[in-house]
Amino acid sequence: MALPKRKHSNTRTRNRRNHQKVAAMPITQCPNCEAWVKPHNACGKCGFYKGRKVDHTAKPESEKKATSAGG
Repeated sequence: MALPKRKHSNTRTRNRRNHQKVAAMPITQCPNCEAWVKPHNACGKCGFYKGRKVDHTAKPESEKKATSAGG
């Protein structure tokens, strides 16, 4: 198997690895409740996606307050 004849310099190695970094996740605001949401995902706070309610597990704000105040 072939081996490198000489060691690559630190600069050359770092230049090659420069493009291997992890990009930050883009985050947008929900147009309904303005919570921070990942793109192409339903809002975890209000359950809306593209202007309509799709997440049935998210509770409305009035129900959240009623359940938390009761106990």
